[in-house]
Amino acid sequence: MPFSIIPFMLLLIPILEIGVFIAVGGQIGVFYTLGMIFLTAIFGSILLRWQGFQVLNKLQAVSAAGKVPGKELVHGAMILVAGVLLLTPGFVTDSLGFLLFVPGIRNVIWNFIASKIKFASFGGGLGGGMNRGDYSSGPNRSDDVVDLNPDEFSDIPNPDTPWNKQTKDTNTDIQKKRIDKE
Repeated sequence: MPFSIIPFMLLLIPILEIGVFIAVGGQIGVFYTLGMIFLTAIFGSILLRWQGFQVLNKLQAVSAAGKVPGKELVHGAMILVAGVLLLTPGFVTDSLGFLLFVPGIRNVIWNFIASKIKFASFGGGLGGGMNRGDYSSGPNRSDDVVDLNPDEFSDIPNPDTPWNKQTKDTNTDIQKKRIDKE
């Protein structure tokens, strides 16, 4: 759906809602109409919670299996939109919200979205990224890596190095620390 249709829909949906309110209110009465709106909001929040937890459990299971949870994320987003539509007063938005709670309709929407989008997965955690292997498989060293023991390395800078642009007082303090450490 192109983005240029969104302003048109923002104008059309309230007009449809007002027309349906008038028609339903004329048939069953104002109080029954308002009661139906409140009941659909309550029922929608119950459905949102129930199906939201189901999708969350599926999302965690797919993620734990190391797969990309694209379908579950899209289903979760559609359930969220359905909940918002059901909490919005009106029969048109309630109808759209209830349709999005039907898994078959969400699958049709998912198939359409999946045909338009390419999903990718990136490594994460200890095993992912640009390393040479799994960290748990043991040392992974090359020839240019030098291991130092604690007595071969000092975190106190050498005052005699040409890279040290500290004042003479600071160099004296560093030498005192070095003497105290030894």
